[in-house]
Amino acid sequence: MPGVELSPRHRRPQNAWNSTVLNLYSHCGTHMDAPAHVDDRARGIDLIPLDRCYGPAWVVRIPNVAPKSLIGTECLGSVAEQLQPGDGLLLATGWGSRWGTPQYGDELPRVSRDLALWCVNRQVRILGVEPPSVADVNNREEVEQIHAILLNGGVIIIEGLTNLEAISSSRVIFAAFPLKIKDRDGPPVRAVAIEEWDQRSVRRGLG
Repeated sequence: MPGVELSPRHRRPQNAWNSTVLNLYSHCGTHMDAPAHVDDRARGIDLIPLDRCYGPAWVVRIPNVAPKSLIGTECLGSVAEQLQPGDGLLLATGWGSRWGTPQYGDELPRVSRDLALWCVNRQVRILGVEPPSVADVNNREEVEQIHAILLNGGVIIIEGLTNLEAISSSRVIFAAFPLKIKDRDGPPVRAVAIEEWDQRSVRRGLG
C-alpha cells in the first residue's frame, strides 16, 4: 500500500521475539482526518473524544457514481429526512473497487459544498467515504474548503472505506477509533460496522 513501509526489527530464532518497524503516512488506507489536517492552529487527533467515533450511522447507496462527480444532498434519498443529529453518514459508491488504479485518486467522486454544509447543519457526527478524500486531491482550494467546512463544523471525516457493499442494512453501528498521536493531523483507523437484528450482530470490517 502506498504510504506504508514495514521492516523487521527483531526476528526469531536470532532474537527472543518478533517485532516490526512501521512507517506509516498519516492518511494512508482507511483513515481519519483531524481538524489539524487543514488548519495549523486546530486540534490534533488526540483531542477528538472517543464517544464521537462510535454510534449509529446510515448507509447511503449511490451506485454507478460517475468519475469526478459531485455528491449532493439529492443523493441521500429518504435518509435526508430520517437522519437525526449525532448520526453518522456512510456514502457507499463502490469506489473502493478502484483501489490500486490511477482513477482511484485522480478521478474520485467528491462531496459537494452543499452536502458538506448540510452535514454541519444537520449535526452529522461522522461522514465516511470510499475514495481517499472527500474532495478533489488535485484541487487545493476544494480540498481546503470542503475539509474546513466539515472539520470546523464538528463533522469527523473517515476516508478510504472499503467493503461497504457487504453491508445489508441501511442503518448500522459504526466505529472507527484513531491512534492517539499527540497534535497530529490524522491516523489510519480500523473501521467496523455492526449490523443488528433478532438479538444477533454481524461485524463488517470496512478498512
